[in-house]
Amino acid sequence: MPVTQPAQSPTATGVLAESAFLLAARGEPVPHTPVWFMRQAGRSLPEYRAIREGTTMLESCMRPDLVVEITLQPVRRYGVDAAIFFSDIVLPLKAVGVDLEIKPGVGPVVASPVRSLGDLDAVRPVTPADVSYVTESVQQLVSQLGGTPLIGFAGAPFTVASYLVEGGPSKDHAKTKALMHGDPKLWHALADRLADVAIAYLSVQIEAGASAIQLFDSWAGALSPRDYAEFVQPHSAKVFDALAQYGVPRLHFGVNTGELLGLMSAAGADVVGVDWRVPLDEAVRRIAADGTPPKPVQGNLDPALLFAGWNAIEPEIDRILHEGQAAPGHIFNLGHGVPPNADPEVLHKVVQAVHAKSARS
Repeated sequence: MPVTQPAQSPTATGVLAESAFLLAARGEPVPHTPVWFMRQAGRSLPEYRAIREGTTMLESCMRPDLVVEITLQPVRRYGVDAAIFFSDIVLPLKAVGVDLEIKPGVGPVVASPVRSLGDLDAVRPVTPADVSYVTESVQQLVSQLGGTPLIGFAGAPFTVASYLVEGGPSKDHAKTKALMHGDPKLWHALADRLADVAIAYLSVQIEAGASAIQLFDSWAGALSPRDYAEFVQPHSAKVFDALAQYGVPRLHFGVNTGELLGLMSAAGADVVGVDWRVPLDEAVRRIAADGTPPKPVQGNLDPALLFAGWNAIEPEIDRILHEGQAAPGHIFNLGHGVPPNADPEVLHKVVQAVHAKSARS
């Protein structure tokens, strides 16, 4: 859990405070629209594939030498405005002894899915000692990144719970939804415990020097607004509320969450990520539909367009930059992660174009 006394925000002073990414996340004027890519450190980079050869995903996440190098690779290659900590959303579960593995081509697979309250015993609280390699990795990264912010991240309670309940990736999340409605006591106990896991894991990253955090609720788009409000929002809100003491920007993202944007914002996010399905100006309207002030947004180029040629990509960049002006701050990103077969040169060109087209005089 977080320390009882608020830590000094790593973005409070110095050159980091004036980075385009952190300025946009706070809704302040920027020199240019900042850009980074979800999954920017990954299989699209040949240098990533080379360094990961012969090492499993979870092993890679536990080795500071690999974490630091992999996190820095896209910063060097693309010139992005922020680095994203290289890890996986199930790493905290592995760290506390949950029997799981990440199978290539499949994803996280859990040996004993959650079916009863007794199964929750396997999900014990995370301590800094459990993830000492995370502290070491973040501290090394911050020392090397200089004025480039580092984004820490964790999986949101719903998305992590879906792996524990389904036993692995799912297209319809039927078992998860059935558990929600069929045994709400078990569901809320599980989600509450996973909220504590996320709080502890993100606190470790912030206290080691991360300048912002992103809570990934990758699969929340499978839910109706009613189910999200009842079964998910309170637990995500617990995470955001606990991290408020640190004063770092809190980003929130999920796929196919167009109908949930207002609820995800209300959970406590400072910046709301938007996938490619909803224009950013419409997303701003939905976020502020209940009369709350608009918030900065992040997104939202369709990753598929990376393969469409520059004549198709450039007009989309122009459109997204224009639509992003409806928000008090805009962080350019894809509407989901970088595809593994994307051309790194195209991504580099996107960064250069966003910077040039959005440069303030």
